[in-house]
Amino acid sequence: MADLQDDPQDTPGVGELDAPAPAAPPDSDAGPAPAPAPEHGDDLRRARTLLAAHPVADGHNTLARALALTPWQDLEAGESSLDTDIPRLRAGGVGAQFWALTAEDDGTEPVAGTLERLDRIRSLIAAYPEGLRLALSGGDLSDARNCGRIASFLGPVAAHALGDSLGTLRSLHLLGVRALSLTPGTSWTEPGLSRFGLEVVREANRLGVLLDLCGATPGTWRRTLGTSRAPVLLSRSAAASLTPHPLNATDDLLAAIGAHHGVCLVSFAPEQIERTGKAVSVSDVADHIERVRDVAGPGNVGLSGTYGLITGAPRTPGLEDASCYPILIAELLGRGWTDPEVAALTWENLARVVRDAEFAARATRGGASSATLEELDGPG
Repeated sequence: MADLQDDPQDTPGVGELDAPAPAAPPDSDAGPAPAPAPEHGDDLRRARTLLAAHPVADGHNTLARALALTPWQDLEAGESSLDTDIPRLRAGGVGAQFWALTAEDDGTEPVAGTLERLDRIRSLIAAYPEGLRLALSGGDLSDARNCGRIASFLGPVAAHALGDSLGTLRSLHLLGVRALSLTPGTSWTEPGLSRFGLEVVREANRLGVLLDLCGATPGTWRRTLGTSRAPVLLSRSAAASLTPHPLNATDDLLAAIGAHHGVCLVSFAPEQIERTGKAVSVSDVADHIERVRDVAGPGNVGLSGTYGLITGAPRTPGLEDASCYPILIAELLGRGWTDPEVAALTWENLARVVRDAEFAARATRGGASSATLEELDGPG
């Protein structure tokens, strides 16, 4: 199997962008189709070179959910029923992936549903040791990259998956979970973080579990940032000033994330980046990345492909599957981004947040909290 440093020039969906445009038919009034601008091909080749040295650390892939909808898969050879498999991750220059364990509220018991997704991804990682490696720390992140494996982080899990129990949080941490989403859906995250919610933040800090504020209410994200000793992340967000969407971040939140040294991972999901009266495109994703960079700061922006979908799901044209990251990087290079700026975007910013959360955990004194929801928030 090819390493991350291998040249993916012949990968379908990526390499064909270097081919010249076909000529117009003889009867066409349009004349010959123009050849692509030379700088576009140069930017794409430069993007691939950069990703070989500074791969993508991606913040959100829902493959754990999609695998339950497909009866059989071969993710090592390639899987046409999904937008994510190992060949396409490698062609896209992905060196680390957060495998999301969240799901829509479908009536399933949340703790059991989360454990099933966790088991599914851990089994996947074990089945493909030449491609994937479980990552529990920043050191594992680097080790997997150096060995040509895709570092696989587990999480985020949803707040309601804790069952209002700090013991469940600790158990999920022992099973490898390294991110918790503080989304609405529990008594302690709505309308803002309660006393028990603050205890969850402190316990997550102690364990080294990253806190994900994507979709959190203003009351929750403000109290989280005022309490957390570790940087936080937005696992699949974009700029609400460009596209109003429940998962997108306001300028106030982006500025606060920057001041707190966290990271906003910009989503490729079409519904999060579409603009009124305009077809969604790679350029729209780049616009959101630049807006997040301008507000939060260049050290506080990263990427979230939001892949892990079955065939036929809506996708942004040009970014249809996990092989397409070089296309986005080429767009940014064409806008004047420098090599160090791209390296920070793809790998360094998220890797730094992972390391900082570990440092905060080591610096935290005291043992496990025995607090309960009833003790802190009262009955009902």
